Amino acid sequence: MARVYNFSAGPSMLPESVLKKAAAEMLDYEGSGQSVMEMSHRSKIYGTIIEGAEALLREVMNIPDNYKVLFLQGGASTQFAAIPMNLMTKSGKADYVITGQWAKKAHAEAARYGQANVVASSADKTFTYIPKLDPSTFTKDADYFYICMNNTIYGTVYHELPDTGDVPLVADISSCILSRPIDVSKFGVLYAGAQKNMAPAGLTVVIVREDLIGNAMDITPTMLNWKTHADNGSMFNTPPCYTIYIAKLVLEWIKNEVGGLDKMYEINKKKADLLYGFLDSSELFKGTVVPEDRSLMNVPFVTGDADLDAKFVKEATENGLVNIKGHRTVGGMRASIYNAMPYEGVEKLVEFMKKFEAKNK
Repeated sequence: MARVYNFSAGPSMLPESVLKKAAAEMLDYEGSGQSVMEMSHRSKIYGTIIEGAEALLREVMNIPDNYKVLFLQGGASTQFAAIPMNLMTKSGKADYVITGQWAKKAHAEAARYGQANVVASSADKTFTYIPKLDPSTFTKDADYFYICMNNTIYGTVYHELPDTGDVPLVADISSCILSRPIDVSKFGVLYAGAQKNMAPAGLTVVIVREDLIGNAMDITPTMLNWKTHADNGSMFNTPPCYTIYIAKLVLEWIKNEVGGLDKMYEINKKKADLLYGFLDSSELFKGTVVPEDRSLMNVPFVTGDADLDAKFVKEATENGLVNIKGHRTVGGMRASIYNAMPYEGVEKLVEFMKKFEAKNK
């Protein structure tokens, strides 16, 4: 059977070479006579997998030595509570920028544990832009400052980070991790669900500066305390073993086949430029995000006619371009063009959009 081009926002496409290697190793991982799915997480051979995955992530992302890498469960949404429980312990205050559903949910969770201030929001225009920030409105003694770097649903991204001074910057990078180089040292905490650019669902990666570990609230559950996992090398309990293994294969792909994050960024920019270039010239389709805040990973667009949008989604699916329906709060379509989406997939999408426009404008 022919593989489709999967534009899902997550879980999303994985590199074909990764899938083939995982398939080849399914019954026998490196001569062990067992699948990674069934081996003990305490075994020496699994130790090489989780340690190798962390070493590769540190290398590929150039993570400084004074940061811990945690491989956790519970999805990125669990960190909505873990972040205030680990960080909101001095002034009991934090600043949030609301740029979409996930930042909104993170803020609501933090407000249960302390004073979560909204310093800016783009809700007034359905989150189609990144709001301009005024540092004079920031809480001077905040325990942290929170942003969602790339907004999966709405297709916006921060091209310029807020200057938070000595206040640690915390960022959800679920839908942009590994898509381009990032200066980890500018952040106190970075975290991401793996199911968009790293691996299947089930793994959450937290990258946290060491001085921010060990100050959790007394009420913090053991499993939400970052110190629990930092002290135990992400092995306090059974980790998401197979998902970590796939993440390791993806990191090997980025390093060895793609050539690192600089090259990955070049490829992603080329894909995005192709799609945005067509949208900007189209008489039928229109992108929903202001040009200066466009994401390289998630591209929402509409025709302006709900029936025509539905027709496009149906016919795209019939042509092997799947999971392209937009989120219910935006409508229309959304093409998520993560790392594993080949340039050819975006070419096929644009070709189909041109044909659809010629027939329906």
